[in-house]
Amino acid sequence: LTDKKVIFCANVADDNVTGEGNPHVEALRSYATAQGCALTVVCAQMEADLAGLSDAEAKEFLESYGLKESSLERTIALAYETLGLASFLTAGPKEARAWTFRRGWKAPKCAGVIHTDFEKGFIRAEVISFDDYVKHNGEAGARAAGALRPEGKEYEMKDGDVVHFLFGVVLAQGQPQGAV
Repeated sequence: LTDKKVIFCANVADDNVTGEGNPHVEALRSYATAQGCALTVVCAQMEADLAGLSDAEAKEFLESYGLKESSLERTIALAYETLGLASFLTAGPKEARAWTFRRGWKAPKCAGVIHTDFEKGFIRAEVISFDDYVKHNGEAGARAAGALRPEGKEYEMKDGDVVHFLFGVVLAQGQPQGAV
């Protein structure tokens, strides 16, 4: 446990959600920095208030404090960064899903996050950046615009890649399987 990375969280009152000028936050920030650790400022009361709001209401609530994202969202992003994690996405007609992987992993290893057979039988990945996926209204639009690109076994996955894995695995009955 002592080798695990640490993130310090300073819980502050809702009258100073950024913690700026708070001597307790500054003392904790100094301690965290000396330890080589990250610090995030959290307002637990604000998070409790946000829990019952719609997306539009939450956005307006955060803007009233001069914030673009909640402390929970910042803490999650910091945790991913600290742990060296990222996410790729798969999207189909019925479901879109995020999959977590370690930064630096190649496409076959990421395919194995979904299922070990995908890693074993990896052929290639069809990749679209998230921004291109949104800009071109999905996979079909991205493909038509030339934004979808084939990537091989040496491709290092990027945070936010939208991926379609092609794989081939011979089942016990001898019939090959397809893609996801």
